[in-house]
Amino acid sequence: MDEHTRDPSVAPPLGSPTGWCADRRQWEHATLRRATEHGIRLFNDGAFHESHDCFEDEWYNYGSGTPESAFLHGMVQVAAGVYKHVDFKNDDGMRSLFTTALQYLYGLPADFYGVDLTDIRSTLSTALDDPTVLDEWKLTLDGHTPTAYPSDYAYAEQLDH
Repeated sequence: MDEHTRDPSVAPPLGSPTGWCADRRQWEHATLRRATEHGIRLFNDGAFHESHDCFEDEWYNYGSGTPESAFLHGMVQVAAGVYKHVDFKNDDGMRSLFTTALQYLYGLPADFYGVDLTDIRSTLSTALDDPTVLDEWKLTLDGHTPTAYPSDYAYAEQLDH
């Protein structure tokens, strides 16, 4: 575990997903989980740009080639792709981002840090031919589709852009 990604204030998951060290009762990279929680809730609230920022800011903590880097880079592109589709009606840009997101997310555990990557990979693949699947899509964390709190927006606002 890297010291700079520790944060004892990050709550345990509902369940035992990849990234949670049940024997030590802590996250392998707690700051990744914190950024993921904020990013997922903001995404589900339709704040795709802010969601993107949460994943992108945390991505800088990990070296190239690590599963954490691949996950975060993929999630950056998921949020950016939906943002292109919803806010800019740019499905060619969405397809480009989703194609590379699928490459980054390939091979990662289905429950990485509590995120339902099986659903994400399936939805991205379907959206390449049918972008309308994105119109009401929500991301799942620990088996739920949470939406944002004011603290999620405050977290995104304080990130270095």
